[in-house]
Amino acid sequence: MAEPKIKYDRQLRIWGDQGQAALEKASICLLNCGPTGSETLKNLVLGGIGSITVVDGTKVEVGDLGNNFMVDESCVGQSKAKCVCAFLQELNDAVKAKFIEEYPEALIETNPSFFSQFTLVVATQLVEESMVKLDRICREANVMLLFARSYGLAGFVRISVKEHAVVESKPDHMWDVIGLNNPWPELRSFAESIDLDTAEPVTHKHIPFVIILIKLVEEWTKSHGGRLPSTSNEKQEFKGLIKARMISTDEENYKEAVQNASKVFTPRGISSELQTIINDGSSEVDSGSSDFWVMVAALKEFIANEGDGETPLEGSIPDMASSTELYVNLQRVYQAKAEADFLVMERRVRDILKRIGRDPYSITKTNIKNFCKNARKLRICRYRTIEEEFNTPAQAEIQKLLIDEDYCFAAGFYILLRAADRFAANFNCFPGQFDGGLDEDISRLKTIAVGLLNDLGCNGSNLIEDLVNEIVRYGAAELHAVSAFIGGVASQEVIKLITRQFVPMTGTFIFNGIDHKSQILRL
Repeated sequence: MAEPKIKYDRQLRIWGDQGQAALEKASICLLNCGPTGSETLKNLVLGGIGSITVVDGTKVEVGDLGNNFMVDESCVGQSKAKCVCAFLQELNDAVKAKFIEEYPEALIETNPSFFSQFTLVVATQLVEESMVKLDRICREANVMLLFARSYGLAGFVRISVKEHAVVESKPDHMWDVIGLNNPWPELRSFAESIDLDTAEPVTHKHIPFVIILIKLVEEWTKSHGGRLPSTSNEKQEFKGLIKARMISTDEENYKEAVQNASKVFTPRGISSELQTIINDGSSEVDSGSSDFWVMVAALKEFIANEGDGETPLEGSIPDMASSTELYVNLQRVYQAKAEADFLVMERRVRDILKRIGRDPYSITKTNIKNFCKNARKLRICRYRTIEEEFNTPAQAEIQKLLIDEDYCFAAGFYILLRAADRFAANFNCFPGQFDGGLDEDISRLKTIAVGLLNDLGCNGSNLIEDLVNEIVRYGAAELHAVSAFIGGVASQEVIKLITRQFVPMTGTFIFNGIDHKSQILRL
């Protein structure tokens, strides 16, 4: 067996050792191992998930051979859960795998405590009634839940957790230069030790842009009553000041200074997103608070005191045109400040833990340091219960989406998939599932869909006629191509939830295979 560092090399570059460790500790339960569920779990098994439990009460039929690549002819008549589980185990023998030959709906009804043993449940191809019940069970047990479904050329993915805190949100813009308009003493001292007016061309073109900006900001403020550039004209004038200090056209460091000049104009303080988190009621912590909220409480104190309105420094700097010596020395200045901020944060975290009656060392140094490094990029995701969404959706939003040219198909599929579940509850089969009577099924489905819209308070809203016909034409079939796509999206979201890296989707993801569109409905 390959060493984990080699085996998972490519993904370790994305979510690191901490993320991989979280995956390897995770226990996943899959409900229904048709093509959608199998494709989802395949991606997680290849990624090194800790353990999987496959729950499915059906036997492999000949029809499964055409859309589920994890069964073959020898499996016909055998337990689908057993066959899929054996195939998945072959993909990665480091993953613990077991199966339970039982219908998920029966398990939800008779043994709700079964789900409390898992980190996350992936529920595929469940109907509306079972989704509501399972959501209730998982929330009470504090187990993360993800629904996925493919239905002909349509599909959806929906996450359901009470609250999901993301420390490593990893936004597109990973790094901003901190301290350019208000350098701390050590950074200011380092900048003062460097002469911008050196006549030596090689030295001049290897001064880091951070130093250039700090020194020119100081020069600007001295001649402008202590003010930073604020108007459009002043900002252009400041950039002109930078360009005027160039002694040749090939000085990349000065070009970088011009490109990053806007960071000088950025107001000090924290983002509105972070301010919302700090002001959240959960930041008033007690003995039952999560580690995340304890660290947020410490961050709130830090910003109000030692941070002077700012978060702890990250300690990293980007690549830039510079001599090796100056770059390394600048990096040390940033790292020293980051370490000092971390020590203050650590002390505050320990004090808060002691104050609320918890072990002061129950949060590790590693976690506090990681929190400090990502403090400016924290995110909180909260999800409505499935029952709330189904019974009291955003009525105005649904009405708007149904007539929106870009979203009408996605909203239509959302309503019709729910209507198909009601159809199945009434007639014990999905619309178009059996040969014959398609026109009758179309009429019945349309009536149910209109009734559903009325129940949601969307009286008078219309569905696209062709979509109704399409849903009946699909006959609840799981097409492998659509299932593989939905499985890919679902597994990506599972990894986000388990690693607590990147921001998971907040809404219902709808795939429209007719127009090849993927959209998120926030209902």
